[in-house]
Amino acid sequence: MAQTKVKEFTTDGTLITPEKDRLGYASFAQYLADSICDMTLAEGFVIAVYGSWGSGKSTLMNFIVQYLQQKPEDEQPIIVPFNPWLFSGYQDITKRFFDQLKNVLNRIPSVQKGLRERIADLGKAVAEIPLPYAQTGRAVAALLDEEDKEASELKEEVEIILQQHKQRIVVAIDDIDRLGTEDIKQLFRLLKAIPSFTNVVYLLVFDKDVVLKALAETQDASAKESFDKIIQVAFNLPSPDKTSLRRLLFEKLESVMADTQKQLFEPAYWTKIYYQGIDHFITNLRDIVRLTDTLTLTYATVKDEVNPVDFIAVESLRVFYPMVYDIIRKNKNAFLGEVNSSLDELKNLQNSWIALLPDEDKQPVQKLLMDLFPKLECVWGSSDYDKKQESEWCKQLRVCCPEIFPIYFRLNFSESELSNTQITAIIATAFDAKAFGEKLTELAEQIRPDGTTQVRAFLEQLENYTEKAIPLDSIPAIVQAFFDVGEQLLRVEDEPTTIFDFSNETRISRIISQLLRRLDEPARFEVLNTAISQGKALSIIANQVETLAAQQGQSGSDTSIPEEEWLISAQHLKELEEIVRSSALAQKTET
Repeated sequence: MAQTKVKEFTTDGTLITPEKDRLGYASFAQYLADSICDMTLAEGFVIAVYGSWGSGKSTLMNFIVQYLQQKPEDEQPIIVPFNPWLFSGYQDITKRFFDQLKNVLNRIPSVQKGLRERIADLGKAVAEIPLPYAQTGRAVAALLDEEDKEASELKEEVEIILQQHKQRIVVAIDDIDRLGTEDIKQLFRLLKAIPSFTNVVYLLVFDKDVVLKALAETQDASAKESFDKIIQVAFNLPSPDKTSLRRLLFEKLESVMADTQKQLFEPAYWTKIYYQGIDHFITNLRDIVRLTDTLTLTYATVKDEVNPVDFIAVESLRVFYPMVYDIIRKNKNAFLGEVNSSLDELKNLQNSWIALLPDEDKQPVQKLLMDLFPKLECVWGSSDYDKKQESEWCKQLRVCCPEIFPIYFRLNFSESELSNTQITAIIATAFDAKAFGEKLTELAEQIRPDGTTQVRAFLEQLENYTEKAIPLDSIPAIVQAFFDVGEQLLRVEDEPTTIFDFSNETRISRIISQLLRRLDEPARFEVLNTAISQGKALSIIANQVETLAAQQGQSGSDTSIPEEEWLISAQHLKELEEIVRSSALAQKTET
């Protein structure tokens, strides 16, 4: 790929120069800039441009400022950029506004000294207001209230000087919709008080819905009225069209993916991957910036070790669907290779987490994953896994190659906490004892940063799901799984290190007891009878039966409970104890 340098973005991802326009905003920006300079003003004028998050409001503001700065010297206005968000919560917005106005005017020789001095006096007057008083939003009233003689006189002097000063002043205010409610209210009080300043144009860009919602929350009728009164002309900024967004994204990708080996990039495969899934993710300018900024960081260290198309797709999931990204990263066997176990089990697992996505996102994500991981064609598609293609996929450094897979997730912390999504996905396998048991043993092999295993964390968290989240028809399989592989979960890493800690054996017993309480007594006995008869983890089985005996006061402990709270009857307990003795004798004979 040829390297194309794209440097038309600011650090926050907005476009700077109209010459680099990819959104179709330049012509409107030039028209508005011309209008601002040519319009006749009897007093101040307030223009607003409304746009949703990521629509390119700041880009439009940059373009307008650029066009204003390109005007002939005798037409060029004084531009006062003001971003109240930068000072939100730290300084009173009213004070900061006058300070910014003073600072800009001080740098312009053509501005009359008298105007700079009067603006400085206004700033000083604000500075002398006690901070707590200013922070309440009453600073504007204190400064410009006609009953305040000093403030009133200062305001009149500024008015007179501005009438004599022919150079227009344009105050450009951005990021209003990023302010807190109290700061938005204070800003609109300020704008309500000062637009009468002659020859001053205020240009505001913000998300109207966000600001109106904030003003509605203030329970201040005057604040909400200010909005309608101060905005004299408003424009709605449309979201960029898809064609413009694609062109801009592709230019940015060309820059980020520079020096990629040509043989690794297949245009046909990129076309499929892009339109099957990535295109759905890109809805505004911010989406492009988020994705390409992430790739700028992550691709550099793996560019010769991964397939560039797959890497863009995987990083798109990291940015836009982190839940899906984590599911893939932490469940490698569910995405790679052939279907080695039950297809129903795999479908249940994959469908359990895909159901958590919004309806409009399910199909794009599924299609993208089927392209990245051919195994999933068996789940959501109509074709089978083609094992003959494995060597070719590895040669192409695809993410579906087991040896290459870890490279795609190199820049990740080793997380110790299991997410709710992960636990839900594991529970989804619990209808099958073998599948659930395999997942438990897999967790027992994973060591956490604290030195314990992931199965300990899972057992502790699983107690939060035993009351309702686990389906009733999965309970027999879960008990069976514990009685089959339970001894493999008793890892030395999880042994109690203090007298207050618990063993995995205790955790397993608690989970089984909690699940059994959701069944009636005959069903509990049937589950235990079947699981004990077929189980292999004798120590886990024996411990569970001892727990049942302790409830009935038969073990000599003081943990007995009233008979109505017993998990099983005394007669059923005797039958289970006999089964355990028979199993132990049979196991001893075999050895």
